Amino acid sequence: MDLRMQFLSFFVIQSETEKGAGSFKSFKHFQTMDGDEYEDSALQQFLDEEFIKIVKRKAERHPNTPNPPTKVGMFLVEPGYELDSNPNYNLFQRIREADTKERFHSLSDELIRIYVDTSAVRGGAFIVALSTLNTFFDEPFLFILKCDFEPKIARIADEQSLISQVEMAISARSIKSIQYPHMEQDGMLERWELKIHQASHARYFEDFLKYVSYEKPIPEVMSEQVVEMVHQFMETKWQDTESTERAEQENAIEVWAASEKRELQEWWNQEQVEEANYNLIQQKEDLQMSFKLGSVTVKGLLSDFGLSVHLAKHNGRYVAVIEGDAIQFEKGMSPIELLSPPELEELLPVIGTKSLKQVPDAMLEPGADSQRYEDSAYAMEGSNVAREDDTPPW
Repeated sequence: MDLRMQFLSFFVIQSETEKGAGSFKSFKHFQTMDGDEYEDSALQQFLDEEFIKIVKRKAERHPNTPNPPTKVGMFLVEPGYELDSNPNYNLFQRIREADTKERFHSLSDELIRIYVDTSAVRGGAFIVALSTLNTFFDEPFLFILKCDFEPKIARIADEQSLISQVEMAISARSIKSIQYPHMEQDGMLERWELKIHQASHARYFEDFLKYVSYEKPIPEVMSEQVVEMVHQFMETKWQDTESTERAEQENAIEVWAASEKRELQEWWNQEQVEEANYNLIQQKEDLQMSFKLGSVTVKGLLSDFGLSVHLAKHNGRYVAVIEGDAIQFEKGMSPIELLSPPELEELLPVIGTKSLKQVPDAMLEPGADSQRYEDSAYAMEGSNVAREDDTPPW
């Protein structure tokens, strides 16, 4: 990737504490350089690979987790207004259009003043860079980087002092970054979007951009759509009829929708669930599915349900049937890996009963009674069976 630097401004933010007056933040401008000066500086080796990582780092508009480290932000505008009505966009665009070092420094100074007013900002290096990716475009990308100071850093000194303390050390390990514009695919710029990356849980990089919004994560979007499907189902079922039963069902829906942990409701049949799943999968094929049966957690794709993952009831117990061509085990070995599985028909009568395991005769001590420990072996289905003594079943 052919990255050519145009301008770069380097600032240092220091967080200080006044006696009895809390903390305050100040910053100092160290240097603004053009492309040639950047190529001859130590920053070039420190940052070049980081810029490439930032550009190549993927981000989804609807992430699979609530707080992903990398996300896509969209500039907010009021209905009927254009992109240039957004203050964040306007400042970014003015920086991208800077044609002299002095102009670039002035605008970068404006940017960092906004940044240090954000709550919970820590000390560190703040870098504003303007660079072109000649592989794809002639127009520049704006990069904003923040490197926090590393605590307890020392370097090797001479034989007498051994080490010397470094006052202000920064590392590329946890750089926070903003890239504008967002390039979702090679050669495709999204002028309404930027890409933000912050590995820590702190959200002040988002607070810094007050006029940028972020799409909801996939689990939240999917949950809202499922609740809407249930409400539509209720409207179709009851139409304009008002009754005590309808009110009870609507109340049950509200309780279910607001619960963190939910149990199987048994409201819909298999065909209705599969139709609802299909509507969701049409929007995003790799939607995740997760549920817990007893103490066992099952995870997979939503599209697996009805194909390789099935739910049923048998002898009053819930059953999950997972089918596949092979079973693979990882890490620590267990005796389960040695099993020669019975046919499903042989297993079904056992489900939901107190059937007990038979201890193989080969595991009994020589001369021991080889009867089947029907009254003292472990019970299936997770039940605890009391034993008359502490003698193990082998």
